Amino acid sequence: MINKKALILGATGMVGTQLVKELGKSKIYSEIHLLTRRALKLAYPKCIGHVVDFDNLSKYADLFKVTDVFICLGTTIKKAKSKEAFRKVDYDYVIEAARLAKTSNVEKILVITAMGANSKSKFFYSRVKGDVEGTLQHLALNTVHIFRPSLLLGERKEFRAGEKISGLLSTFAKFVFVGPLRPYRAIEANKVAAAMYVAAQTTAKGYHFYDSAEIEELAQRVTINSDHPDKIVKK
Repeated sequence: MINKKALILGATGMVGTQLVKELGKSKIYSEIHLLTRRALKLAYPKCIGHVVDFDNLSKYADLFKVTDVFICLGTTIKKAKSKEAFRKVDYDYVIEAARLAKTSNVEKILVITAMGANSKSKFFYSRVKGDVEGTLQHLALNTVHIFRPSLLLGERKEFRAGEKISGLLSTFAKFVFVGPLRPYRAIEANKVAAAMYVAAQTTAKGYHFYDSAEIEELAQRVTINSDHPDKIVKK
């Protein structure tokens, strides 16, 4: 048993919810701190909830004294109501969390951006994600794993018609997305969570980037069950 501590931002989102389950079943983590806007019903004894003001994250700097920080924050312009509000969640909060993690000398930071992240993209969403990646690289952090999934599949708390239709089409057309098109294949949120878990247990230093195909391959390296909850299997 390894006595690691984790901090998750975005624990109520599609990937964050799965990540809580992944870490909650693990014997590697003795504490899992969840930063949320509202109180949560905690499913695992090792989970510790913290209701925080994300506009003043620095007030909670002590909570970043953990081994690994998982950043699963994200919203939509529709939900945020404006581009400014969207950027606040998807860029400002993410970078502030990374800075606090650096101050606490966190071993690993694991962040979700998106396929097509590019600070020079003509698409606002992709530009913001690209800005996140660029700033993270300039922060000179210990070790950073950046996950760039394509369309995420799974249950969301809010209904998004466009994503639902795209998800169904992507599922039925999965056989088309092979070879060079494989990184564009939609991926299940639980696989992204599993990949993040596996990456957090590796010893590789520096910055690492994963597209959907690489995320899926990484997720296949972990087998979690009642007999071997922390058995990492390399394919």
